[in-house]
Amino acid sequence: MTLEEIKAALDADQTVHWANTGYRVHKDTLGQYLITFLPNGSTIGLTDRSGQRLNGDEAEFFIAKLEDCNGPDWRGNSKPDEQRRGVASGGEAAQPLGRML
Repeated sequence: MTLEEIKAALDADQTVHWANTGYRVHKDTLGQYLITFLPNGSTIGLTDRSGQRLNGDEAEFFIAKLEDCNGPDWRGNSKPDEQRRGVASGGEAAQPLGRML
């Protein structure tokens, strides 16, 4: 993927990876395009300081397939499983918490 293709995919809310699904490419709240290694949160810029050269080979960037999107997000947080929402461990229905004191 070219730099322009990566940015366009991210701006279209597609999930982009570099090299493998452990590296997530994302845009932060400041508008910076970054690559984060999910297991430890290590992050580098998508490009060098000039903003023109990718920090990786174009051939190594790819858009995630649907099955790749069920893992952690770029912050390392697991995405909720739609079918298990509201189910406590052991399969019992979750109950609302009482008022905290």
